[in-house]
Amino acid sequence: MSTDSLIKLFKRDLSKLKEEINGYKVESNLWLTPGEITNSAGHLGLHLVGNLNHFIGAALGNTGYIRQRDLEFSLKDVPRIELIKQIDDTIVVVENTLSKLTPQDLEQQYKHRVFEKPTSTEYFLVHLAMHLAYHLGQVNYHRRLIEK
Repeated sequence: MSTDSLIKLFKRDLSKLKEEINGYKVESNLWLTPGEITNSAGHLGLHLVGNLNHFIGAALGNTGYIRQRDLEFSLKDVPRIELIKQIDDTIVVVENTLSKLTPQDLEQQYKHRVFEKPTSTEYFLVHLAMHLAYHLGQVNYHRRLIEK
């Protein structure tokens, strides 16, 4: 898979994440976790921003980003405008970082061992794109469930 394709996929899904977050009629609904729902849309948005800034920005782009994963699930009531800004900033980081990778970089072993066995950078980037898509679906469902 080329970096151009990966950039398009990440940008598409991060842009859709912004649409979903903006689709909440009541901003405070972003943070609701009724019943057995354990993650709000706001928390999932923060989690995706942290995940991509850590595994792409810091690991591959040397951005210096320091992840605080616990805050991704404990912060509450982050203003929608701030969450959207963080997603916009993440799009820039992803695009800038991936545009600098060569086909040889994609074939190299990913810098951090995340799974039981080492993986190529390309494999891990595809995994990150699928992780984004998975949580994007959860945000969509959360919005439709909360604001029916």
